[in-house]
Amino acid sequence: MTEMPKFLQEVNGQLWLVEDERENMKISYRINKVIYSEQSPFQHVMIVDSCDFGNMLVLDGVVQTTSLDGHIYNEMITHIPLSIHPNAERVLIIGGGDCGAAREAAKYPHLKEIDMVEIDELVVKACKEHLQEVSGNLSDPRVNFIFNDGMKHVKEYRNHYDVIIVDSSDPVGPAKALFERSFYEDIYGALKEDGLMVCQSQSPLFHRDVMKQTFDNISDLFPVTKPYYATVPTYPGAFWSFTLGSKKYDSVHVKEFDKDTRYVNQSILNSCFDLPAFLRLK
Repeated sequence: MTEMPKFLQEVNGQLWLVEDERENMKISYRINKVIYSEQSPFQHVMIVDSCDFGNMLVLDGVVQTTSLDGHIYNEMITHIPLSIHPNAERVLIIGGGDCGAAREAAKYPHLKEIDMVEIDELVVKACKEHLQEVSGNLSDPRVNFIFNDGMKHVKEYRNHYDVIIVDSSDPVGPAKALFERSFYEDIYGALKEDGLMVCQSQSPLFHRDVMKQTFDNISDLFPVTKPYYATVPTYPGAFWSFTLGSKKYDSVHVKEFDKDTRYVNQSILNSCFDLPAFLRLK
């Protein structure tokens, strides 16, 4: 690394990653060392070894996932939809460059095809090599790595996928378009007649406008729209939302959850849609 990125600061001989979350909030993490740092055609990609969270994936200065708690997000965005759709065979993951969601989906032997469409190949390369606590150095033959624009990909398919998982970063830069209504319309078309989708919909505390907009756009298209949430310590406020849109199925079909997970269990499957009063959007 020839030049220190602007979001890294040295204070009294200690290295800090300073995430500029919003106008009134900055989040600082003490860093042991920078493991990987490259500028891709889309964004700055960095893996750092942090004191508390272990290795972190950082895109344009924003923490995306960590060795310590990355499993929470990836399990919640993957096992919830796959426990609602009773017979999924084809899954599309848009984004998810850390490979965590694909790794969780690969735990379902009945899945025949897992397409992972990530615009930035450098993210996958960095995570498979330096963040294996999340990626598992994924090599399942059912996982098809497609390095392309997710928006373009879904436009090319109709009535094809059973489940679509939108594992995007924050709605800035290349991920901004993944929060627009036209994108959800294309997702609806790419899904089979009984298909369903899920996306991350930001913090219910600090990005409620994004969460509400996501819910409104999806509920205009899908007869079943259900927000749910999880506690993810890395993310601002440690409180994160997901939004599920389904053409048909509206409840968990799994009676005895048996996957090898660290966060999701049968109780989580049954309770994650039980929202606090202030999160009920209808």
